[in-house]
Amino acid sequence: MPYLCGKNSIMSANLPSIQYNREGLSNESLIDLYKALVKPRMIEEKMLVLLRQGKLAKWFSGIGQEAISVGTAMALDREEYILPMHRNLGIFTVRGIPLNRLFSQFTGKPGGFTKGRDRSFHMGTQEYRIVGMISHLGPQLGVADGVALGNLLKKNPHVTAVFTGDGATSEGDFHESINVAAVWDLPVIFIIENNGYGLSTPSSEQFRCKQFIDKAIGYGIEGVQVDGNNILEVYNTVRSLASSMRERPRPVLLECMTFRMRGHEEASGTKYVPQELFEMWGKKDPIRNYEDYLLSEGVIDDDFVSMVRAGIKEEIERGLEIAFAEKDIEADDERELKDMYAPGPKSLIQPGPGKSDKRFLDAITDGMRQAMMRHPNLVIMGQDIAEYGGAFKATAGFVEQFGKMRVRNTPLCESAIVGTGLGLSINGCKSIVEMQFADFVTCGFNQIVNNLAKVHYRWGQHADVVVRMPTGAGVGAGPFHSQSTEAWFFHVPGLKIVYPAFPDDAKGLMAASIEDPNPVMYFEHKALYRSINGDVPDDYYTTEIGKAKTVREGTDLSIITYGLGVHWAMEILDKHPDISADLIDLRTLLPWDENAVLNSVKKTGKVIVMHEDTLTGGIGGELTARIAEKCFPLLDAAPVRIGALDTPVPMSSALEWSFLPKKRFEEALLKLAEY
Repeated sequence: MPYLCGKNSIMSANLPSIQYNREGLSNESLIDLYKALVKPRMIEEKMLVLLRQGKLAKWFSGIGQEAISVGTAMALDREEYILPMHRNLGIFTVRGIPLNRLFSQFTGKPGGFTKGRDRSFHMGTQEYRIVGMISHLGPQLGVADGVALGNLLKKNPHVTAVFTGDGATSEGDFHESINVAAVWDLPVIFIIENNGYGLSTPSSEQFRCKQFIDKAIGYGIEGVQVDGNNILEVYNTVRSLASSMRERPRPVLLECMTFRMRGHEEASGTKYVPQELFEMWGKKDPIRNYEDYLLSEGVIDDDFVSMVRAGIKEEIERGLEIAFAEKDIEADDERELKDMYAPGPKSLIQPGPGKSDKRFLDAITDGMRQAMMRHPNLVIMGQDIAEYGGAFKATAGFVEQFGKMRVRNTPLCESAIVGTGLGLSINGCKSIVEMQFADFVTCGFNQIVNNLAKVHYRWGQHADVVVRMPTGAGVGAGPFHSQSTEAWFFHVPGLKIVYPAFPDDAKGLMAASIEDPNPVMYFEHKALYRSINGDVPDDYYTTEIGKAKTVREGTDLSIITYGLGVHWAMEILDKHPDISADLIDLRTLLPWDENAVLNSVKKTGKVIVMHEDTLTGGIGGELTARIAEKCFPLLDAAPVRIGALDTPVPMSSALEWSFLPKKRFEEALLKLAEY
């Protein structure tokens, strides 16, 4: 009979007993599954002892759920990626990670995978094809989409398995990621560990569905439900699905019915769970039941059981001895800062002598097109970017030139697509993700600031993703299509932010962003797309990220700005030729060129910093603070900061231009020049 979830979930008093079907498996295979099943249980039991002894800070227990992890990992090929969660220790042990390295990870020692920067299973490793989780849970599903897409692009007949809990299925990432996988026929097994609780909240307060496989119908994909405590059912099902999906790529939703025998994590306890559930599910313990089955079938005997357990115990103790013998990690600020970014290209790509006059938008397009030709593993994703060519026609003609495998229309699901970009990077591909408007990035914010930005710092994995951000006001588009959002990301270590103001920089910085293995937020002002033009090298070339450009030189004062602000400043300086000013175009906001800014201010003694963004909390605040700290003795006037009104961006022209700082900048510039 099928298990029921939702209102009648694991509260049912009629749990079916485990029925094993070896389906032609040899005794050797049965024994291998047994050994793999026992190991994570024995490790967990030891971890609980260490937790009580104060030698371990935290533990998320998977006791009672081991069959899901072990069965899945044993059924997949070693080169196929798995994206586990907290309660999937069996994934790590089946993949053969040395126990001393796992224990070093659990205890924050140097021998772990994150250099003490993250805990327990918040780690990944390319060597073992495991992608570490983040605490937000749902975003891992989108990353799995990207890994699977990378396999399709490389024509690898591989599947990807990603885990989530029943509680996390309420997150938007669950819907977005499965929907993308369904539309794109991505070979992903979405594994839901339905264990009855999200921390203390029971399933009846999490969702109303009867069973998760019913949700598969809504996405037009297959849904399969298994007894998650039955190692043979899990193993045979995953093995069969994977074999079929390698031949015919497509996603499958696999619901594994199980129960969490301990707390969400050990400190939370289990008082909120009715005791009778432990008694019911205790009878379905995956290890004891499978061991009894093998004993009854004569596949193993008691002596074999004792031998296996003794061997695992010895392996555990040996691993702990190595891990505990390691020296504790010593803080090193220089190392911490250095590890924020993956090493980028060592040299710039120089252009040839040929140049053509191009509009700002055409320069961006040219940079992307040449990058697509240079990098066959580069994928562009976004809403309406294929046949339609994008909202601003930046990718017009791309699908005809590069095909729909590499120029991909996406559903309206920014979070899943940013996650897909990270998954592509993990699988050795590059990606450009277009936000149709920079304002829409809010729907993908978590993936950017918690996945893309932190992944290299956490476990050394680069995120080779460029997020295109059509931005800015001055075009009468109102409060949801005109915001300046760069300051939202300026505070996030691990990201890079570029913001060109001229066509040649737009192309060179686009190419540099694509060449860089780190996540880059590429801001492009909509008002510049078709309003400015200039000479742009015909060849593919890169402009250095992190370097400002002196647009004009002067002696009276320094103007520091970027984007449309550069053109406002040029216009106003032309209007007031008596003002001799250094005009510094930042071009890159993170990292910003501190030397260029400070050297200019030291020369002139006066500075005005302008950004189009609202004044409070804008990038100008950081720049003026740094200038005041490092140039104070040389200043002839207090640094001036100019920004937009602290309101949303209004639509009507009169209100919008009153909102924008152009007029206030001119007034402040004249006042500063006369000071």
